[in-house]
Amino acid sequence: MRIVVTNCNTTQTMTEEIVQGARAAASPGTLVTGLTPGWGPESAEGWLDSYLSAAAVIDTLRTYDGPPYDAVVLAGFGEHGREGVRELVGVPVVDITEAAAHLACLLGRRYGVVTTLERTRGQIEDSLETAGVARNCAAVVGTGLGVLDLDNGERTRAALLTAAERVRAAGAEVLVLGCAGMTGLRRSVEAVGRELGLPVVDGVAAAVRLAESLVALGLTTSRAGGYAAPLPKRREWGRWGRPGP
Repeated sequence: MRIVVTNCNTTQTMTEEIVQGARAAASPGTLVTGLTPGWGPESAEGWLDSYLSAAAVIDTLRTYDGPPYDAVVLAGFGEHGREGVRELVGVPVVDITEAAAHLACLLGRRYGVVTTLERTRGQIEDSLETAGVARNCAAVVGTGLGVLDLDNGERTRAALLTAAERVRAAGAEVLVLGCAGMTGLRRSVEAVGRELGLPVVDGVAAAVRLAESLVALGLTTSRAGGYAAPLPKRREWGRWGRPGP
């Protein structure tokens, strides 16, 4: 089985961290391939970044010419593009946002999301609402750290702990990591989970395991309604490479 994991930004080092986490979670025999968009934002932190990222990820999958794959994992927490990719490809598509939330709902009545900047809360809340799991979300709390600022240092651990305490105080029984880049923070995350006594769900790991399950069960995206294949027509994809704001 081969799973393609798409980073939502153009930072190759983050793709490598995400792939490392995906491979650690994958079953023996599952091959994980990481894709980094050739254009788009270096980090997705806001509505503009998110919509740009969605177009870049879709274009990356549209022009993919590597070995055939059995499933796609979208590694952007709260980012747009999920529905478009499901129309585009003929294999299961698992988004880390809804994967983490669904698994969290199996572990407790309410979960809380710890993410990067507060400005991304609206996107995450909208994504959870669209996926049908928002009613179980106690809170979405930012750490105040940018995506590219995450590391295994004390500052990150302290920020994670503070945010996790807030979601627990809001009624969360399970902690969800709200950024694909957090998959590389295993030591810090495990320490926070132990300190608060909460199970911690990493969206990348959750999505990989769910993707494996769908493939093993022979299930894929329904074409009966909203995810029907795109209508045949001429589409201009534009010319990328010009800098923008």
